[in-house]
Amino acid sequence: METVILAVVIAVVVLAALGGLVVGSRRRKSLPPPPPAAPDITAPPAEPHVGDEAETPRDEPRRTIEEVDLPDGSAPVVVEEPLVPEAPAIEIPEPTAGRLVRLRARLSRSQNALGKGLLTLLSREHLDDETWEEIEDTLLTADVGVQPTTELVDRLRERVKVLGTRTPDELRGLLREELLKLVGTDADRTVKTEPEDRKPGIVMVVGVNGTGKTTTTGKLARVLVADGRTVVLGAADTFRAAAADQLQTWGERVGAYTVRGPEAGDPASVAFDAVKEGKEMGVDVVLIDTAGRLHTKTGLMDELGKVKRVVEKHAPLDEVLLVLDATTGQNGLVQARVFAEVVDITGIVLTKLDGTAKGGIVVAVQRELGVPVKLIGLGEGADDLAPFEPEAFVDALIGD
Repeated sequence: METVILAVVIAVVVLAALGGLVVGSRRRKSLPPPPPAAPDITAPPAEPHVGDEAETPRDEPRRTIEEVDLPDGSAPVVVEEPLVPEAPAIEIPEPTAGRLVRLRARLSRSQNALGKGLLTLLSREHLDDETWEEIEDTLLTADVGVQPTTELVDRLRERVKVLGTRTPDELRGLLREELLKLVGTDADRTVKTEPEDRKPGIVMVVGVNGTGKTTTTGKLARVLVADGRTVVLGAADTFRAAAADQLQTWGERVGAYTVRGPEAGDPASVAFDAVKEGKEMGVDVVLIDTAGRLHTKTGLMDELGKVKRVVEKHAPLDEVLLVLDATTGQNGLVQARVFAEVVDITGIVLTKLDGTAKGGIVVAVQRELGVPVKLIGLGEGADDLAPFEPEAFVDALIGD
């Protein structure tokens, strides 16, 4: 019995010991790892305050002013000059003498429809009423105008009837004579830029939007420079964006000075200053480019009249050139009529004449205004503005 009790006691002791071992191992496993040792943190250097040095001052050897070697002035001090933009190269425009003759081939390529059409009709064996109606239609389509067309057809019918035989050379000569009568050979087509009693000559350029007015003014400056004149440009078109820049670029190419004002400024003021500047500089000609005014806007046309009146406080205008687009046909005549009522037009510039077969507009616009065509534009090139020469123009119309 005692042995049994002893065995039970030993078993209880063993179980208790084993239980303690299990609990102890569980506690050891659940304990979190010890926290890592705190790292050594070095405090950042303090930010320097106003007047402090950014770095810790160090002991360095110092010299007095007497010990410092100063330059003796023998070595020159090099000072870099600021870069100055190079002035644009001055171009030498093409001489104007015979310029239309040199451009005749370009003109004839686009105008031959009129001349060749007339020659073909006149060369028919029988010139009946139907043929003469076709001749009239050809002339009207070319924008010659009703009255000039009637006059030309009547004269041609009479002369052809009298001649009887009609060789190609005879017909060409006949047509050339009659077209020259229509175009006119006795009108003074020189651009007046040299008044006898003063300097400078004053030229104002007017016209509707889109006719190439500013470009024409720049090209006219080239024509004058090519003839040995000095020029000042007045950028009085203050309403169209970049119009003054465009004109100034044209002027810089030939060495002409451009007077301009603020955008949307008073055009009359710019025109007045341009003439004043031209007088002070002693130039030969002042060219004034005005805004491309719609002829249907009464207020704008009145303003154009104001520009003219303000300029004439300096001196009378020598030329008022109206720029017309040759492709507009009869609409161009309406524009011409309204402009002539506001300012006294003295000459006409026909642009884009190389791009149309309607060369008859030369005749029609001269009849409408009673003033001659003085210049014609034959292309986009800088020297494609030519003085109008009736003989060269008619020869280009009828071809070789």
